[in-house]
Amino acid sequence: MRDSHGRTIDYLRISLTDRCNLRCIYCMPEEGVHALSHDDILTLEEIERLVRIAADMGITRVRLTGGEPLVRRGATDLIRALKGIPGIESVALTTNGILLPRMASELAEAGLSRVNISLDTLDPEQYRAITRCGSFEDAMAGIDAALEAGFSPVKLNAVIVRSLNQDVLSFARMSIDRPLHVRFIEYMPVGESAGSCGCGWGKEDVIPSDELRAMIDEQAEAAGLGRLRPASKHRPSGWGPARYFEFENAQGTVGFISPLSRHFCSECNRLRLTADGKIRPCLFSDDEFDVRAALRSGGSDDAVRTVLYEALGAKPDEHHDKVGTRRGMSQIGG
Repeated sequence: MRDSHGRTIDYLRISLTDRCNLRCIYCMPEEGVHALSHDDILTLEEIERLVRIAADMGITRVRLTGGEPLVRRGATDLIRALKGIPGIESVALTTNGILLPRMASELAEAGLSRVNISLDTLDPEQYRAITRCGSFEDAMAGIDAALEAGFSPVKLNAVIVRSLNQDVLSFARMSIDRPLHVRFIEYMPVGESAGSCGCGWGKEDVIPSDELRAMIDEQAEAAGLGRLRPASKHRPSGWGPARYFEFENAQGTVGFISPLSRHFCSECNRLRLTADGKIRPCLFSDDEFDVRAALRSGGSDDAVRTVLYEALGAKPDEHHDKVGTRRGMSQIGG
């Protein structure tokens, strides 16, 4: 599939649920979002059917997100089903890692290809403050479980916020002794509550990736680690826009994802599916296309294809520095 700007679209991000076992301050309110009803959310069978149709159109890679996708009952069975669809080359997962200690082995057995774990701080007290209810020890146990289950690559996603003053060098060090790929992501003000939801963050909290890399290099040199250099030996395979670097003799890499300072819209290859069955052409756009109605219309697959092509035609050329969306990250799918 190609959109109206000539970009090949072969990647579908699927939100399995808007629910989560954490309450991260930039993602959802403390009491949680107003949960979708059972009838509003796509069934696993509907998701599988949609992916079969999308695969026939050219989608080859799928990532499951949330909320927290592992709180959705049947997630493992869905992964197994998606892996069996002709044309689907890889199924990946983005998770907070809390449930991995008990689920990593079965996820690997089901055919999950790779895991991204969201972790924004290495300070246990700050972790609890950001997540409002989470345990840092549980998150670290999830990383251990992912490595023990044999997932490769295992990527850690850290949203960097200026006012949090996170220990970015300690994050980067995690790539040295273990095969971990640490990715620093510029904070994106997504959702109408961005900057007004109680987290106190705004556009001034964005640290451009080039500035962040310079900070890490300065701290790493002072610590005797040397500067980051472009990754070569351990550059992870993947579908995203990260630029990867590495320390000498490291087992993993340090990546930078720059949606604001170096936006990668010209290379965007994805569509998004919300848990309630809306196709979003762009994370920063409020345009949505109702594929749930097409799936439930009782008609042929052509109605579903029509919605997908409509969404494809509506993909913008870029996000044009838009700040805020009507729906928050947990509802869109991280």
